[in-house]
Amino acid sequence: MNATQLATTIDHTLLAAHATAADIDRVCAEAREQGFASVCVNGVYLPRVVKALNGSSVRACAVAGFPLGAMKSTVKAIEATSLAKDGAQEIDFVAHLPYLLAKDHAAAVQDFLSVTTNVRSVSREIVVKVIIESAALMGGVDEAEGEARIAVACAAAAESGCDFVKTSTGFHPAGGAGVLAVSWMRKHAPNLKVKASGGIRTREDALKMLGAGADRLGCSAGVAIVTGDEGVGGY
Repeated sequence: MNATQLATTIDHTLLAAHATAADIDRVCAEAREQGFASVCVNGVYLPRVVKALNGSSVRACAVAGFPLGAMKSTVKAIEATSLAKDGAQEIDFVAHLPYLLAKDHAAAVQDFLSVTTNVRSVSREIVVKVIIESAALMGGVDEAEGEARIAVACAAAAESGCDFVKTSTGFHPAGGAGVLAVSWMRKHAPNLKVKASGGIRTREDALKMLGAGADRLGCSAGVAIVTGDEGVGGY
């Protein structure tokens, strides 16, 4: 995979609480220059990103329920709907993790539907990604249980009309993306796309995730990954 092809898989991300408007402008300029898939930011900066990316192939992406996913589903839905009205072309929202840890399929579906139904009432063209914190689902249990939890998350994502299942926020102490988690997500979400995110800092990291079945990568080190320099940070 050459640098141009790799760039098209990357959501160039800046989700730090201390990010400034100037930082957002820099990320948007980098995304346009490199030809990344999207720029992913907190909602407060979404209108700025939409404006900065206008006329380019780079899509505007924002997060909802981030980074915990622990608010009421109705509140998560209000935030996601607001992002849709502000011009988001893609929305990454965080699942309520206890539902997935308990393998409560029905509750997870309702949580996810609160976002997808409301977002699609604004525009059916918006790509919706659900973040399942795969490292947390796999932590402290054997592989069979970890895979079972991920399978429930993937089934709920498919039933509720999500377009992607996504590994991680990058903020959970359990960690970010892992090759095994990505391979299980690919297995259990055959009709959805998979996004790997969290701790992807080098080209080697990126290629491993793509090789495991990821369609998209979320990372703040996108420029370094594409140019072949060693990345720093990640989210």
